[in-house]
Amino acid sequence: MVLVRQEIGDVLRNFRLQKGRTLRQVASKASVALGYLSEVERGQKEASSEILASVAEALDTPISVIMHEVGDRIAVLEGMSVVPDSLPDELVAEFDADMMVR
Repeated sequence: MVLVRQEIGDVLRNFRLQKGRTLRQVASKASVALGYLSEVERGQKEASSEILASVAEALDTPISVIMHEVGDRIAVLEGMSVVPDSLPDELVAEFDADMMVR
């Protein structure tokens, strides 16, 4: 089973390390408790959208970039050989058909 919180934590940690920032620096700039951010990075706590936005801002990285990376990682874990930038037409048609039935 893919744990989204684990992937979010890994991505946040990777971005933080790429930026050369300490956990303390990011937590302080994002106004998040150091221990809580540590737990988020380790995939032990779910981060709210507000916390994610604050951390993204502290990392000077758009939240969309962070979430795109999370999505790509989950797609790989789910066994997708190619991560699409958009949904295939067949999948959209199938989804639309399912929604019509409901």
